[in-house]
Amino acid sequence: GPAASGKSTVSKAVAKKLGYLYVDSGALYRIVTWLALEAGVDTSVPQKIADFSKAVHVDFVVKDCRVAYEVRGEEPGDRIRTPEINSHVSPVSAVPEVRALVTGWLRDMRKLGDLIVEGRDIGSVVYPDSSYRFYLDADPDERTRRRLVEDVAKGFADKDSQDKVKASLMNRDRIDSTRKTAPLVVPAGAARIDTTSMSVEQVV
Repeated sequence: GPAASGKSTVSKAVAKKLGYLYVDSGALYRIVTWLALEAGVDTSVPQKIADFSKAVHVDFVVKDCRVAYEVRGEEPGDRIRTPEINSHVSPVSAVPEVRALVTGWLRDMRKLGDLIVEGRDIGSVVYPDSSYRFYLDADPDERTRRRLVEDVAKGFADKDSQDKVKASLMNRDRIDSTRKTAPLVVPAGAARIDTTSMSVEQVV
């Protein structure tokens, strides 16, 4: 599903309930974006991103009920959740070489155990043969409210940033839905859940 539809919150809760490992695919694209920006890569040039991605290395470590990602021996934490990363992650994740890299990582994680994987193309591209696929969605205004609450809590925005947050979400929706490689779609056979008026417990 799209940004702020409840994927992370719900997936973590379902993984804990089933005793599976939670996997955040979006964080991997954020890590590639973070490292690219750190290295001074121009994210508006796909080929430069593609070339850079060949050298990206991430270690996958099972911690509690999740697969953790470590770069140079530590987890990036909120360094990959900043407004700057938000504004660059869509063009980076649209690069076919980056998607192939992350898809390979995600498929390899099956050797770590049973997984709950969340992201935009998990049911359509990464695991299209999975028997259990769900598409979470919500009204744009509700998604904006949720993202604003998160950003304010992290100190990335103030309560008056609603229009800016909504514009960012709508832009990501547009890029993710229209990219040529692995666009955001409702996978055939997936159960679509509109979470707009539902509590987390109800969705879980």
